[in-house]
Amino acid sequence: MKTILIVEDEKLIRQGIKTMIQRSGVPVEVIMECSNGESALEVVREQDIDVMFTDIRMPKMDGIELVRRIHEEVDNPPIIVAISGYDDFSYAVEMMRNGVREYILKPVEREKIVEVLTMLEREITQRQEHYHKERKIGIAQIRHIITDEVTEDEMTLLIQKYEKAFWQNGYFVLCAGRDCEIEDSQSYYLVPEMEEGTVVVVPEDTLDVFLKSEMDDRSVGISRKHFGIVELKNAYEEAKKARAYAYCAGNQSKITYDDVLTQPQIRPELKESGDKFMTETSRMQRLQLIGTEKTDELTALWDRFFLTVHRGYIQMADFNREMTMFLSQAKEFYRNSFREEDEEAFSRLRQVMCYENLDEFEEEFSSWMISFHERIHQTQDMDSNQQKIAQAVDYIKNHFRKDLNMAVVSNEISMNYTMFSYSFKQYTGKNFKDFMKEVRMGEARRLLEETDMRITDIGEYVGYENEKTFLKVFRQCCGVSPSEYRKNVLR
Repeated sequence: MKTILIVEDEKLIRQGIKTMIQRSGVPVEVIMECSNGESALEVVREQDIDVMFTDIRMPKMDGIELVRRIHEEVDNPPIIVAISGYDDFSYAVEMMRNGVREYILKPVEREKIVEVLTMLEREITQRQEHYHKERKIGIAQIRHIITDEVTEDEMTLLIQKYEKAFWQNGYFVLCAGRDCEIEDSQSYYLVPEMEEGTVVVVPEDTLDVFLKSEMDDRSVGISRKHFGIVELKNAYEEAKKARAYAYCAGNQSKITYDDVLTQPQIRPELKESGDKFMTETSRMQRLQLIGTEKTDELTALWDRFFLTVHRGYIQMADFNREMTMFLSQAKEFYRNSFREEDEEAFSRLRQVMCYENLDEFEEEFSSWMISFHERIHQTQDMDSNQQKIAQAVDYIKNHFRKDLNMAVVSNEISMNYTMFSYSFKQYTGKNFKDFMKEVRMGEARRLLEETDMRITDIGEYVGYENEKTFLKVFRQCCGVSPSEYRKNVLR
C-alpha cells in the first residue's frame, strides 16, 4: 500500500489513527493528513491515494459531502473508510450509498484498524495483480493490431473487450529510437519489441507534457489524432512516416504526419541523383575500396551517400534496403576477415530505424567501416590523426558550452567527418556524444562543488538550454540529481 490519507479535524485523534496505522504491521509508504474535507478533496484530485480514512462531521466540508464529491469528480477514487462518533444507522447508509467501504465507530480500536488495513491491503494487491495482467494482455493486443493483419471478426471482438479502456478524447502514436529509457505507466501504452525502436500510444490531453518530460531530447514521429482501437494501425503507419523525416532531420526534431504531407516533392533530377547511389555498380565500388590505400576516396563516397540521404533524395525505405544489401554483401565479400565484433556490429546496424537519428547511425556505421577497412589494409598511420584528435579534444574542452557536433569539430581540425568519427573513438575510447556528456558533466560537478550557482544556471552554463534535459543527463551520468550531489558534497 503506497499512500493513506487521514481526514479528521481533531489533531489528537488524527495523530492517534496515524500511530495505529504505523504499528499495524501493514506496509504503508506515505501517510498524509488533512484537517477538513476541502483540503482533502484537493489532495485526492492531485494525486493517487490508496485508502482514505475520513471523519463525518468536520468544518468547511463534512465527510458525506467529501465522499460524494470524490466519486463525482475523481477518476481513480481511493477506498474510503468512514470514522464517526455517532452510532447512527442513517449516517452509515448515506456513506455506504456514496461508496464507503467500511464504517468504524469512535473511539477507534487498534484491532479494528489492523483488521481493516489487512483486508484492504489484500484487496489492493489482488486488484493490482489483475490490472497488470490485463494491461500486459492489452498491450500485446495493441502490438498485434499495429503489426499484423487483423480480420474483421477479430477486430469486432477486440473492440468489445478494449474499446471502453481506450481514451475517448483521442490519442496519438509516437515513434522514436530504441534507447528512450521510458518506463511503462498507466498514463500511456509503451509497445514492446518493435523493430522500429520505441512506439508509444499517448492520450491527447497528456501529449505535450509527455513529449517535454520523456522525449524532449529525441527525434520523434507523431501521428494525427485518432479515436478507438480500430484506427491504431493507421495511426502507427502515420507515426512511422513522420519518424522517417524526424530521423533524417535529427536535432531532437518533432515531426507530425501533417508536416509530412506538406513536404515539397523531390524534383525528378534530384531523385535520380539519389538513385545512382543504390545501383549494383555504386555498391560494388564502395565494397571494393575497402582494404585499399584509397581511404579518402572511400570515406568521401560514403559522406556523399549520407549527405544525399540527409537531403531527402533517397527515401528511408530505400536507404534501409540499401544498407541491408551492403552489409550482407560485405559479409560475403570479406567473410575470411570477419570477426565476432563485426557480427555484433552488423546485428545493430541492420536495425537502421532503431537509432536515434541518421547522424547516430552514420557515426556507428562509419566507425565500424573505417575500422574494418583499416584492419584489412593493415597500413594505418595513426600519428597525424592522433595529433588532430588531440586538438579536437582541446577544442571541445574549451568550447563545450556551445552547440557542438561532430561536423563542427571535424571541420575545425580539417579532418574528414567519417575518419574523425572513427579516430575520435579510438583516441578517447568514447563516441563524440558520450565524450561531450562527460566534459559537460565534469564541469557541472565542479560548479556544484565549488560555487553556489543555481542548478538552472549551471545547466545553461554547461550547454543545456532545457533544464529537464540537463537534470535527466546528470542523473544518468552521476546516479543522483544535481541537488542531491551538492548535498552529498557539503556533508
